[in-house]
Order: sequence, then C-alpha cells, then structure tokens
Amino acid sequence: MPFEADLAHALDRTADSVEPDLTTLTGGAVERGRIRSRRRRSVGVMAGVGACASIAAAGLVLPGVLAGTGSAGSDLETVALAMPRSAITGTQMIDAVKKTFPGSRFGHEDGQSNDPSDPSGGRVANGGVDVNDGHGAASVGVSAMRLKLPLRDGEGLNCDHTAGRAEAGDTCEVKELPSSAALPGGALVMSEKIAERQPIGADPVPDSGIAHRWTTTVTLKSTGAQLQMVQWNTAGDSGSGRPKPTRDAPPLTQKQAVAALTGPTWAPILGAVG
Repeated sequence: MPFEADLAHALDRTADSVEPDLTTLTGGAVERGRIRSRRRRSVGVMAGVGACASIAAAGLVLPGVLAGTGSAGSDLETVALAMPRSAITGTQMIDAVKKTFPGSRFGHEDGQSNDPSDPSGGRVANGGVDVNDGHGAASVGVSAMRLKLPLRDGEGLNCDHTAGRAEAGDTCEVKELPSSAALPGGALVMSEKIAERQPIGADPVPDSGIAHRWTTTVTLKSTGAQLQMVQWNTAGDSGSGRPKPTRDAPPLTQKQAVAALTGPTWAPILGAVG
C-alpha cells in the first residue's frame, strides 16, 4: 500500500546526508516503517509508517529538514527523540485512525507499538489504514513520538525544505495554536502537500495522474509530544512501484486534520506520548 511504501518519509528523520541503497533498506525491520527521502521522493521507493520506529530503536538522532538545496553536510539540522511517557500499542494507533474517519470502509491496516522500557529504542508508535470515505480509497498513517526540549528547527517544525518548489505545486505552512485545555502551552502545526515525483530512470506511465502526500504535524511546545498524519490519494499494493491516484483530494482537509489530531480521539495518545 502507498503509505507502507513511504520509504521516503523516514530518511528525512534519519540520514538526509547519505544516499542509501533504498532497495536494501526495505528488508527486515525497516520495511515496516515510515521514512522519507526528499532526494528519492518517489512512490516506488516507499516503506510503511513503522520504519521510523525501527530507526529510532537503533538510537539514531533524526535529522531535520535541509534548508534550500545546500549540501547536506553544511545544512543538516538534527531533531532528537525523547522517550514517550507511556506505552502505546499499534492496535491503539490503528483504532484511533479508524475513529478519525467514522462511517468509512477500511482495508489493509498496520501498526507498531512504542516501548518506553527500552532505552535503546521504542520511541515511535504508529498506525495506518486504507480508508474509503465514499470518495475513493486513500492511505492514512499517523505516528506518535516525543521530541526533546527545547524544540529546534527540524521535521514538522519548519518549511525550509519546500523553498523553490512552489512551481511544482508543493505547498507548506507553519502556524501556532494558542494554549488551551487540550493544548497546554500551545502547539506548532505544519501542513504540507507534496507531489510525488516519478523514480529516476522509470518509464513514464501515461494518464496515471500524480500521487500526492498531505502531511499534517502537530507538536506540543510544552512537552515535545508530536503527532504526524500522512494522507495519500492512493491505496493498495502499487505493484509497479508507482501507484495510480484513486482520488483528487485527501479524506481530510489540512484544517480538518489539525482538528482531528487535537481533538478527543487523539488526546489520550498525545497524553501518553508527552
């Protein structure tokens, strides 16, 4: 399924300065993860929402967003993960995703638990489900983690990586939410839409449309607790490595995604993380 194939998403959170063999990375523990490489931003080299947890389990510091198009060595910013406050199961994550889309039909699902008792890993919980709300199938994944304080520029905290990409239709916005009972201390919200590029060297697929990824990230400023929702306008096994879009828009608008992640369904997950 496309979101399981998001090998692109965690490489930003692990090593944007290296060019790994992505085919090799899809084996073993990594193949279940959520990773992203902006250099290989293609649907054909994606793996699921769980690889970020596997990478965090290795004790790596996750890199943040590269500014502009400068060299990785000079522009790399790091975002370190803190241990979550409480355990969250993959089943809890999957159930929360489903509750976010009441009345929808659900297909393939996958989840991974965190493990606060494991000092060498267990920092990320995630869940993903194929969702059909009556307007076409989509893949939706949510990850829950905790960033170390004080917060620094990095994944989910700025839009530096979209500089110069507006002509491709990519968009990104960062805003702040005020402190409230649900969000003590306030929160940072990053919303982005990214068009997936065809893999380098791949044959064109006529009339296949363009796969898009909509990412909404909510980070509590007081605790570092972070939820990130990724919505794809594709679903199911891509087979050829370049899935065909099944709809034009995501199930949730960016505004609706923020409301969902800061609402009662995800409040227990945010509290357990931070």
